[in-house]
Amino acid sequence: MVKVQVDDVIVDVPPGSSALQACEAAGKEIPRFCYHERLSVAGNCRMCLVEVVRAPKPVASCGFPVGEGMIIKTDTEVVRRARRAVMEFLLINHPLDCPICDQGGECDLQDQAFGYGSGRSRYLEEKRAVVDKDLGPLVKTVMTRCIQCTRCVRFSTEIAGTPELGAVSRGESLEITNYVEKALTSELSGNLIDICPVGALTSKPYAFHARPWEMKKTDAIDVMDAVGTNIRLQARGASVMRIMPRVNDAVNEEWLADKGRFSVDGLTRRRLDTPWVRVHGKLTKVSWQDAFVAIAQRLKVVPGNRIGAIAGDLCDTESLYALRLLMESLGSANLDCRQDGAQYDVSNRAFYTFNSTIAGIEEADALLVVGAVPRHEAPVLNARIRKRFLAAGRDKFPIAYVGAPPTDPTYDYDLIGEGPSALADLLDGRHAFADVLAGAKKPMIILGHGALTRPDAQAILAACWALADKVGALTPDWHGFNVLHTAASRVAGLDLGFLPGAGGRTAAGMMSGGVDVLWLLGADEMDMHRIGPETFVIYQGHHGDAGAARADVILPGAAYTEKSGTYVNTEGRVQRSFQAVFPPGDAREDWRILRALSETLGHALPFDTLDALRARMEAEHPVLARLDTAPRFGGAGLAAPAAEGAIGSEPFHPVIADYYETNAVSRASPTMAECSRVYARPALVQAAE
Repeated sequence: MVKVQVDDVIVDVPPGSSALQACEAAGKEIPRFCYHERLSVAGNCRMCLVEVVRAPKPVASCGFPVGEGMIIKTDTEVVRRARRAVMEFLLINHPLDCPICDQGGECDLQDQAFGYGSGRSRYLEEKRAVVDKDLGPLVKTVMTRCIQCTRCVRFSTEIAGTPELGAVSRGESLEITNYVEKALTSELSGNLIDICPVGALTSKPYAFHARPWEMKKTDAIDVMDAVGTNIRLQARGASVMRIMPRVNDAVNEEWLADKGRFSVDGLTRRRLDTPWVRVHGKLTKVSWQDAFVAIAQRLKVVPGNRIGAIAGDLCDTESLYALRLLMESLGSANLDCRQDGAQYDVSNRAFYTFNSTIAGIEEADALLVVGAVPRHEAPVLNARIRKRFLAAGRDKFPIAYVGAPPTDPTYDYDLIGEGPSALADLLDGRHAFADVLAGAKKPMIILGHGALTRPDAQAILAACWALADKVGALTPDWHGFNVLHTAASRVAGLDLGFLPGAGGRTAAGMMSGGVDVLWLLGADEMDMHRIGPETFVIYQGHHGDAGAARADVILPGAAYTEKSGTYVNTEGRVQRSFQAVFPPGDAREDWRILRALSETLGHALPFDTLDALRARMEAEHPVLARLDTAPRFGGAGLAAPAAEGAIGSEPFHPVIADYYETNAVSRASPTMAECSRVYARPALVQAAE
């Protein structure tokens, strides 16, 4: 450690730390624009000037390394004059349009101008103007406000892995641009809005909608994928206006994928806000009691083994548990949380979770991806893989894919094969990457749903586990076998046992005539035409999507922003999300609907409050009481998953064809529809050709 004196405070900081980091360790606030903790140091705004004893002039603290015994002064007259001069230069060309700028109220330039500026300017010359750039349907530009901090350039290059922004010209003519005028192609582009310290980059869908001080902020969990990104819902009145990321270094750091951020406008469109019952082939609005009576009359003449339930990808853990209890009380073992037909071995939690943890990616020194496309299935997790790749380099963190990704994954990789036959080559040592994995201290294998939704999924899972064991990925202090899920509710469903019981039918079996009454809990990602016309369908959900179109009874539920719920991410981390707004109309939380209906059916569920439900759920499944933590267990000594059948020869195919429209909320979003038109559909046409 290096001992440094900051004003009157003496601190110990790691060697190689900057003067700015030493000041922060001492509790001193240092203004900055270009510096960002997760980006490389640029040192071009000069706002972080401090005085170092024996230095000839103030230094930029973000790029100035500390030394033993260094004395730093953060609030001298020299420092104050230097910061006022820098601020004066920054405001020479900056337009004074704060009243109409969407960054107003949360603008670093605005705050620091008040805190460190002089309050007047000596420049009377004409301000320069810069042509706005078209960055696509998500990011709005007002480039005259840009102060050339280059945060956006560094983010797109270093974090997102899509180097589409840069600087052209020099001096007063310098501009940040996208070189060739086209839309940004990163699934993380919305984070440019967060890191921009001024109003040059703002949200295009959110423009002129609200001010930050008007909104109530609520902590929640993103359900657009299985990463469990920590988010903050910002609501005004009855509507969620904006979704922002929260910092959680163990999960998402401070990033949020575009679908989770910009699909917010889908929460108010195509909503189900009243119960419906199909009468003489036509859906008719009814009261809750009439809907419950219609369900009770139908269930009265149906034996339990002819009733089934399928849960969707956005369900909270409480509603899954309540529906499971209701189905069990009706005598049904026909339960399934796998709309996509994925196969798992649920005899051990390690067989279906991301055991290395997301943060553990930064410890790995070799990676094999099997049947997964992390860039589309979990963009934030993919950014963590890229972070590790950049930190270690290709030689110290080699990456290989089994199954070619449809797009650039944003890091270098080797393609071993298109299908699962490559696993046999790795197991037999016929491919050089097997030696790479065996030579690594902490190798990782990521198994995706491109492999788990195939008929030979169990055999592939067993082969990947055997490979992990062979190359030393399962040791007492490291578990390198990981499953990357795509659905926010999937791990919770597997933990709760929301799966076919003894003699129970799978989702495919229920849809093909295996049941007379089919309960769809937010399940829309299936081909509803496979459900026979004689099957009585109950749809409980929040959007008028595929499931509601096929339903005989519709029970309007609450979206994830309208209820308090528990979600379990792909690494098995249990997290809580809180209610930001109320459901529209007569819609209610899903567990409340199930509790009320159970009374009408004569099988009252054993809880009346959310706390009572959670207490019972956690007593039955103690793993769900372990909040906000994902403990890492070694993989040594675990029995291997069961290997059923033989591995096929068909190549792996991505499970996500269109990243922007994967669920009912995103399909209802006009912003996501525009993104699909700009990004996904041209790519699909090109792939078909």
